[in-house]
Amino acid sequence: MTVELTIERLGAQGDGIAETVNGPVFVPFTLPGERVGATIEADGTHARCDAIFDESPDRVKPVCPHFGVCGGCALQQLKTSDYLNWKRELVVQALSSRGLKVPVEPVRPVPLGSRRRATFRLERRGQDVVLGYRRARTHETIDVVSCPILSPSIVAALSDLKRLVSPLLGGHNEARIAVTETENGLDVTVEGVQPPETALARLAGAAEASGLARLTAGGESVTLAPPILRLGRARVTLPPGAFLQASAHAEAEMVSLVCEGVGRSKRVADLFSGLGTFSFTLAERAAVDAYESDTDALAVLSEATRHATKLKPIRTQRRDLFRDPLGWQELKRFDAVVFDPPRAGAVAQAEQLAKTTVKRIVAVSCNPGTLARDLRLIVDGGYDITRVVPVDQFLFSSHVEVVAHLTRKRRVR
Repeated sequence: MTVELTIERLGAQGDGIAETVNGPVFVPFTLPGERVGATIEADGTHARCDAIFDESPDRVKPVCPHFGVCGGCALQQLKTSDYLNWKRELVVQALSSRGLKVPVEPVRPVPLGSRRRATFRLERRGQDVVLGYRRARTHETIDVVSCPILSPSIVAALSDLKRLVSPLLGGHNEARIAVTETENGLDVTVEGVQPPETALARLAGAAEASGLARLTAGGESVTLAPPILRLGRARVTLPPGAFLQASAHAEAEMVSLVCEGVGRSKRVADLFSGLGTFSFTLAERAAVDAYESDTDALAVLSEATRHATKLKPIRTQRRDLFRDPLGWQELKRFDAVVFDPPRAGAVAQAEQLAKTTVKRIVAVSCNPGTLARDLRLIVDGGYDITRVVPVDQFLFSSHVEVVAHLTRKRRVR
């Protein structure tokens, strides 16, 4: 059904929202104040924008030719200042929903071309193979030839990458391709396929010519040069499939904010430490205890620690902080705690932090909603939130990274 709609506001996912007699309708790629012609989808709550009759004065030309078709970005059409204000407001609203009325600083932006990891879909379509992202609101893959948010080295390798990994599909119709830029080439992992044992070996020469450091598929790897990353003063060998901050620029902002949050603390607990994103820089000034459940990440962190120089001691411990959080008595020996859990947050750990006497806590999260929930627990335990800084790690999407500083100012009862 085709209707005329007036967009009143932006939703949490970046869609324009029009109010109708049947309730709100979400219209992707539109802006507040715009009058549009739209086709209502079968669910009655979403619509496709067919025409814009009255454009918003805040509308700008998108930086990507795929925008509006690709489902990866939501807000390339909004001028920068309003876009960053919208992201900041996502954080404000998440905190407010938990009764946390605290100042939120302006969003720290990242530049175009700064994303160093991405996940693509490889899909067989008849006699052809396409490599790219999902078409907006569908399961169809569109062929991507450029992406302005990605590192230029990843974009330059896309055509070679498609040609290189297509033979690994075998009898499968699609696969997931994770690509990470490292200091000495691209690290590529192909998931959802089980190629013959000899398939990867046959591709080694072509992989090296395409600038790959490692190619992994079906749990098997061809390593041409161990993928290396620099974290603080350490050089870290990246394990296949390891978690890594999406943007080195955003990571640098976050590391700086974390270090500011712990101040002159002499002993710091780094919870959910991963590869040591924060551990190595923190160890330039403080002894660090790094806790992580991923054995591969912890092994890499430990190995890099042995070779790094001019650092305070870093002690590593494998621990599932979801099932076995650091208790409030264990936490008492630290001057500061940093915790950076996955998107689901860390309720059990937050409950223990609320009971401890640690002077400083720094919370890092890519999910303002679960962060607000965890902060509420800690604040109720006697902490004050002294600083909240959003970082736009995920350009043009509805996701936003947040760093929050807390200090204990009231005695524990």
